[in-house]
Amino acid sequence: MTKRIFIAGHQGMVGRAIHRQLVQDEQIEIITRTHNELDLIDQSAVNQFFADERIDEVYLAAARVGGIYANNTFPAEFIYQNLMIQSNVIHAAHVNDVQKLLFLGSSCIYPKLAKQPIKEEYLLDGPLEPTNEPYAIAKIAGIKMCESYNRQYGRDYRCVMPTNLYGPYDNFDDKNSHVVPALIRRFHEAKVNSLESVEIWGAGNVFREFLYVDDLAKAVIHVMSCSMDSYSKVLLKTTSHVNIGSGEEITIKELALLISKVVGYEGALTFDENMPAGTPRKLLDTTGLEMLNWRSEVKLITGIEQVYSWYINCFYKGL
Repeated sequence: MTKRIFIAGHQGMVGRAIHRQLVQDEQIEIITRTHNELDLIDQSAVNQFFADERIDEVYLAAARVGGIYANNTFPAEFIYQNLMIQSNVIHAAHVNDVQKLLFLGSSCIYPKLAKQPIKEEYLLDGPLEPTNEPYAIAKIAGIKMCESYNRQYGRDYRCVMPTNLYGPYDNFDDKNSHVVPALIRRFHEAKVNSLESVEIWGAGNVFREFLYVDDLAKAVIHVMSCSMDSYSKVLLKTTSHVNIGSGEEITIKELALLISKVVGYEGALTFDENMPAGTPRKLLDTTGLEMLNWRSEVKLITGIEQVYSWYINCFYKGL
């Protein structure tokens, strides 16, 4: 029997990666809608969509996302739009008897100074990083919403918290992007324009973990396909959600040097210590994911090489 799966946010980096994996299964019919076709902030439109489409499963990858600058500049949009998207999709799925849903959160849900590596149980254990607090609060609400529908209605709404992601179709905007695409663009344009130096926010000494987006897609599909018995055993340890990460971390300075080498930029790197750099360290504990027999496959250098190739062959040429 064909399974009808709705990917909310299929045009984003994560949604596209999930689509690339699911489309290989001939027993799955993938349902998608562009923003123009379905505004997920419009509650009545979302309710009507679910009533019409007879969805079997949902991958909720739609979100308003951005880097430090975007989060600092548009906090109201980040909290409002993400709360509305999540609430509308999760509730409409329940009302229309969709039993299985997977909600994608973010590792920014954890306290700024959480013990490392970060375990799922550290959620709500301390103050959040101020630069992305509105976004983090929205994502925490999504976790608790899924948890509440599971507890009250017996739904199977699962939550995963990815580490920092990168990959093709990322946001390469100069001001609103995350660190990997931002550095790829800066170094490439510096190389093309023969600039003597590239400026990087912060001192470069904070640690970050990165995961290639196709690895994430494989992980979330794996989590979604696990039996309820296996998933429940993991939740006994991880509480309400499962971390997804690579298990490896790198400083921003080391990352910048790596990306500059891949791009082929030979100029100097300067670090502006007056600019915000975010939480000092963020490495996820992936024990729960390992209990489900999944580990990441794509090494950071390999992933960056693939993303840079995509950037110069597709994005940079406007394709």
